[in-house]
Amino acid sequence: MGKHKNDKLRILTMTAMLAALTTVATLVIRIPTVTKGYINLGDTIVSLSAWLLGPAYGAAAAGFGSALADIIAGYTVYAPATLVIKALMAVAAWYGYAAASKRLPSIPARIAAAVVAELVMVVGYAAFEGVLYGSVEAAWLSVTGNVVQGVFGAGASVALYETVLRRLPRISK
Repeated sequence: MGKHKNDKLRILTMTAMLAALTTVATLVIRIPTVTKGYINLGDTIVSLSAWLLGPAYGAAAAGFGSALADIIAGYTVYAPATLVIKALMAVAAWYGYAAASKRLPSIPARIAAAVVAELVMVVGYAAFEGVLYGSVEAAWLSVTGNVVQGVFGAGASVALYETVLRRLPRISK
């Protein structure tokens, strides 16, 4: 029983740490876009959270950490959508890698998974902004900035995982 409690505490601690790291990574470097959004490093940690923690805890770290960053940065209206979109990104990163790794080596499988996760982000925010602004045209304005963020997030998460983090012991599946 003691080992089980320690395992649970360890994964909860890692989830909280990755949520905090997601918040910080999102806020540390913010490159403004013409749509009043910003490009950031948060998506890097979103995929890493999934690959390190698994789909459930990874989604919690990614969703809560990203939503907290929206609240701190003054984008409170986006926080609920961000919570859902970033959690779904983490789930997509986990299951995308699980599926792709059956046919591809690790690096191409992670690239494919990260691209799928970033597509979730681009489509998710376009849909949310279409509803928020009541206009498909307005929603399309954010797509370019989100694609740029997605390319950077996918590349950085794969590079960081493959060069550093894959050497760490797995916490959960």
